[in-house]
Amino acid sequence: MIPNVLSIAGTDPTGGAGIQADLKAFAAQGAYGMAAITAVVAQNTQGVRSFVTLEPGFIAEQIDAVFEDVRVDAVKIGMVATAAIVETIAQRLKHHGARNIVLDPVMIAKSGHHLLRPDAIAAIRDMLVPLSTLITPNLPEAAVLLGAEPDWTLAEMRARAETLHRLGPEWVLLKGGHLEGSSESTDILLGGGGHVEFSAPRVVTKNDHGTGCTLSAAIAALLPRHGMEESVRRAKDYLSGALAASAELTVGHGHGPLHHFYALWRS
Repeated sequence: MIPNVLSIAGTDPTGGAGIQADLKAFAAQGAYGMAAITAVVAQNTQGVRSFVTLEPGFIAEQIDAVFEDVRVDAVKIGMVATAAIVETIAQRLKHHGARNIVLDPVMIAKSGHHLLRPDAIAAIRDMLVPLSTLITPNLPEAAVLLGAEPDWTLAEMRARAETLHRLGPEWVLLKGGHLEGSSESTDILLGGGGHVEFSAPRVVTKNDHGTGCTLSAAIAALLPRHGMEESVRRAKDYLSGALAASAELTVGHGHGPLHHFYALWRS
């Protein structure tokens, strides 16, 4: 079975993040990608210029149009922007009985620009996090969700992963890419009665635009056919390869994109 996976997120006209990155990651994992757009973002590899959110009612129409016609095997949620959009997404996913929901709580772009209005933080924590099969925050995003300081150690990551899990998702993948002072990047997966730590050597590259979008999208594409731990392991291997091959692309003058199709194009 080829899984059908829906991304609910914002756009990136240069193709490295958001909906465009999600669709590439879905395809790279052998899944059929679909999209419901929450916001149209004017951005490139150097930063976000502005964004326009779509009306919650129209976002609901997009989601309903997909679910009423297509079997949806997994859902990836990215940029949601406002509390009203969060509430709409939560209502429609509940209505349709969505499963394998992966929430990447997108708050700040790689360039430092905010992609989430303040009123949406509590809405994400209260409405979308408990609905999710998996949440995939990085350390700054986890700090916002928990109201904690952004400076973490690995020991603090382990403790706060537990705190994030108590917010209600089935699983938490706390990403340690922002953890300083180590040649390795460690992510903590918590759920199912235990936890697993994934460590990988840091890939030194400036082409890291869309890493969070890509990882969560790859996991969503894998979940219909694999268990959670295996899906995360495969997605992380894929992300490492896409980062390592990113220098093969020449896109933009800032944080360049990953090479989503490095394995396919080489073959």
